[in-house]
Amino acid sequence: MSADPARAALDARALAWMREPPEIWRSDEARFESLAHDLFGYQFANCEPYRRFCERRGRTPDLVTHWREIPAVPAGAFKEMALRSFPAERETHVFRTSGTSTERRGALHLDTLELYEASLLPGFRRGVLPDLPPGERARIRVLAPSPAETPDSSLSQMFGVVLRELGDAASGFDVQQGALQSGGLVTALERSAADGVAVALCGTAFALVHLLDALEGRGTRVPLAAGSRVMETGGFKGRAREMPRDALYAAIEHALAIAPDRIVNQYGMTELGSQFYDSVLREPTRPRRKLAPPWTRVRFVDPETGDDAGPGSPGIVTILDLANTGSVLAIQTADLGRAIDDGFEVIGREPGAEARGCSIAADEMLAT
Repeated sequence: MSADPARAALDARALAWMREPPEIWRSDEARFESLAHDLFGYQFANCEPYRRFCERRGRTPDLVTHWREIPAVPAGAFKEMALRSFPAERETHVFRTSGTSTERRGALHLDTLELYEASLLPGFRRGVLPDLPPGERARIRVLAPSPAETPDSSLSQMFGVVLRELGDAASGFDVQQGALQSGGLVTALERSAADGVAVALCGTAFALVHLLDALEGRGTRVPLAAGSRVMETGGFKGRAREMPRDALYAAIEHALAIAPDRIVNQYGMTELGSQFYDSVLREPTRPRRKLAPPWTRVRFVDPETGDDAGPGSPGIVTILDLANTGSVLAIQTADLGRAIDDGFEVIGREPGAEARGCSIAADEMLAT
């Protein structure tokens, strides 16, 4: 818990919300408005680059009357400077965006993992394991490296917490030293299938592609037990090839006997403390869409006007996340999306959005 009483009080309010059972979640507008405004005031006072960014827009805690008015920092700005709302000496973790060793990577600086873990667990359970009985554990195979191998990866940290809290004794990581351990993974999947144990197969889209390649190379399929599911994340464009989502889902169904309506896409970012999951397992009879935890809000911003896009119209995905107490709560992504019912879908990248937004934000944050 933070040594700053004001920050500790904000953390406690956010944690109380995150630890409520997902069964009683509801969109509490008054609760969100109150905590978002108080958190904005704290970050405005304690994160100097963010304060300059807000002042250049004429948005201060005294003038902001609704959470939609809280200025959102382009995600690319996390590549330019440390957006901390706490003293640097209290830093305990840094998560970095993916990238090559030669390019600048975005960084999320943290002084605690408590909110990150409290936010991710109920979201994962609701999106990926909504049918897991209380107190029971699931068979989870992770196509990603462990947090011990990649301590600066928020995705690895997430999966580490998931395995610790929800995985059974036969769960584990299947990427080591940057390579998918396909032999051991296929053996584990075959054993689970023979035992009739359902598997939650989780990882990046292209780690799944490597698994499919390995199975094709062996000339084999592994039909998994009824109740199995896949969680994929990270996009469908690799360094050497691109596989559209429909093609990936069809290949998974062929190789593993997991139908597309048992495949969940996760939308998340290193810069955020919360994640968003497809609704297909929780609400199989309703349209596929991303569901947001109640301590987040998602806007779709018209890139020309800066206002909210019209109902159902595409806009830049902008997220307010109350799990981000140690950095900034409002982030503008480089993705385009649109609202669907009580959720949303991501439909692509806004060309040049990250570069443009990052450049402007950096200039304003560094200006004196």
